[in-house]
Amino acid sequence: MGSVVLSVDAELAWGFVDHGEPPSDRVESGREGWRRLRRLCEAYDVPATWAVVAHLLHDECDGRHDDHPIGPGWFARERGEWAERPDLTRGPELVEELRASPVAHDIGCHTYSHVEFGAPGTTRAMAAAELERSRALMDEWGIDGRSFVFPRNNVGHVDLLADYGFEVYRGRRPVERRSLPEKLRTVAVGDGRPPLVRPTVDDDGLVNLPASLFLYSYEGLPLRATKPFVGDPVVELVERGLDAAAEGEGVLHLWLHPNNLVDDAAVERIEAVLRAVDERRDAVPVETMAEVAARRRPQRVRSETRD
Repeated sequence: MGSVVLSVDAELAWGFVDHGEPPSDRVESGREGWRRLRRLCEAYDVPATWAVVAHLLHDECDGRHDDHPIGPGWFARERGEWAERPDLTRGPELVEELRASPVAHDIGCHTYSHVEFGAPGTTRAMAAAELERSRALMDEWGIDGRSFVFPRNNVGHVDLLADYGFEVYRGRRPVERRSLPEKLRTVAVGDGRPPLVRPTVDDDGLVNLPASLFLYSYEGLPLRATKPFVGDPVVELVERGLDAAAEGEGVLHLWLHPNNLVDDAAVERIEAVLRAVDERRDAVPVETMAEVAARRRPQRVRSETRD
């Protein structure tokens, strides 16, 4: 029997800090999308790993960050066009609401300011600065976060994670980015489904839990082409993945951003996904990334003891 994990890239506007023209609908929907997603998780009793951009934990910030090795340009929007919009760059009350939730969410980290660790220009010093600032804020809050999600799933400087107390990260999806025909074929073929992934443990003891399916990956033409035949293609794929997890081994690792919830259709999709997870929980347990790591890491310790 497999399991299902939902991880959330909780970033508000930081996900677009380096965009020339950030998409206004997603920038503006981040805060309400966060709350709607939390309420839906509570309605269906689905715990998730919320990987939070740690800058959101600040109560106040002037946007200077002069000692960050990435340089002041990265934070120009915080000091400039977003200076009068703290709701875009800070959200301590949103995190507090997660902590107060009746659902046992796993609060992890999505870096300090959404720096892509795997980008060519991201130095080791930059990555370390992101991790150091994140851990300091999490410690200040009393958040013992052990789960880590790389911005845009751009994995890099993995060896630094253990130095800052992280134990599990969301790895790259085992299937490469697909063309439009391949996407359509995945849904059209009766047995097409997202991959079940296997958590692995590296030499530093870090658990790599790859992604299975981004829940807002079928938009535009793929959505219009498949919806008349299978309904929402993402919900169809999730249901197939859950059925596969009920019959076999592995993890169905789903993920999204709160700012994906830009309209009623987007909300209906995630609610349908959570309903499907809830309906199958007797056959497919719901786990967080931290729970997968806790289950997977002792196996490695026992194996090393036997050796």
